[in-house]
Amino acid sequence: MQPPRNILSIQSWVAYGHAGNAAAIFPLQRMGFEVWAIHTVQFSNHTGYGQWKGMVMPPEHLRAVVDGLAEREVLGQCDAVLSGYMGSGETAEAILSALARVRQLNPRALFCCDPAMGDEGRGLFVRPEVPAIIKHQLLPQADIITPNQFELELLTEQKSKTLPEVLEAAQMVRAQLHPAGPRIVVVTSMLRDGAPQGTIETLALADEGAWLVRTPHIPLEPPRGGTGDAIAALFLGHYLQTGSLALSLENAVSAMYNMLLLTHQLNTREIQLIAAQEEYVRPSRRFPAEKVA
Repeated sequence: MQPPRNILSIQSWVAYGHAGNAAAIFPLQRMGFEVWAIHTVQFSNHTGYGQWKGMVMPPEHLRAVVDGLAEREVLGQCDAVLSGYMGSGETAEAILSALARVRQLNPRALFCCDPAMGDEGRGLFVRPEVPAIIKHQLLPQADIITPNQFELELLTEQKSKTLPEVLEAAQMVRAQLHPAGPRIVVVTSMLRDGAPQGTIETLALADEGAWLVRTPHIPLEPPRGGTGDAIAALFLGHYLQTGSLALSLENAVSAMYNMLLLTHQLNTREIQLIAAQEEYVRPSRRFPAEKVA
């Protein structure tokens, strides 16, 4: 039996519910990965509730945890780094420092950046300096980036309402990614002009082309936290396992739909991350990827 692959996940943490690492760790573990988690914040619950308690972790705390991993001589065994919500712009420097130390020992390690900055309806939910830091510092080091449609527009400073516009914007972002990596852009939560009514889409773009997966749009009000964190983790995990853009997209989106459908059926405020655990390895309903470019 092969030893499990290892992912260093640097994201937020909530004690109650699922967001950041609390949404990403378990699906990856269920898929068979070891996850080394470093928390950028420690909150009581995700910020979508409007009230929360806790603190943003200082950058020196993140660096100290990485120092401890280095002392165990395990950083060279890291197969991927996953980043998400950053409580402050200074967190980016700590993430990039950790990534550089991993790549020094394992140049093949992937960096998947989930640019968690905002979404349609809520708008921006990070500090004002964070978008520019993600765009100019994190993107040039990323192999995979997973913006939602709102974040794609934020990164490109242009509207992406039609499929050609989304493809153009995704290519713009892709041109900024780490040139030696797979250079993959995954655009989630797409509600574009021209799509069939009552659907939502996810698009993945890389050297081999662009694929689209369409599912029914589940009316979750209020929007559930942690969905972007979960799909970024699922796509990264499936890509590490298969190396296939289309199959990874199919697997991740199908698992997410099935998990969100269960959340809707049970009418819970938090996503049913644990109850839907079989979906991460064997989606009960699959949605095919369609090549669009």
